[in-house]
Amino acid sequence: MTYYAVVDTNVLVSALITNNKTAATSQILDRLMSGEFTTVYSKEIMNEYREVFSRSKFRIDPDSINYVLSTIEKIGIMVEPSPTGAMLPDMNDLPFYEVVMEKRDDDAYLVTGNMKHFPKEPFIVTPREMLDILDGKK
Repeated sequence: MTYYAVVDTNVLVSALITNNKTAATSQILDRLMSGEFTTVYSKEIMNEYREVFSRSKFRIDPDSINYVLSTIEKIGIMVEPSPTGAMLPDMNDLPFYEVVMEKRDDDAYLVTGNMKHFPKEPFIVTPREMLDILDGKK
């Protein structure tokens, strides 16, 4: 089965800055990089990734940033989402929501560490929940 996921920036930042390789965020990044699921993104999401990953406070190695972003662009699917008209608690998260809605016909998930920023929907999941989905536990 092919799984599709829009990965929120906070999940990737957490994975890139942690030393805990067993953390759910690290495992999501590892599985993304290995192609275990297909990442879905937009130009706006890629721009956010680039901007946030480059913030000096995170101290993410530029080579790691380039590797992750180039892999996402290489193995992921870029979409141009249609406006949903959704109102979210943090409107900066709207691009992620609109991309997942664009791919809902393919049972896409939105993986986030900020569940409170999105409506309660079964396709909006935490990193741990996404790992359970990938492992057939959910």
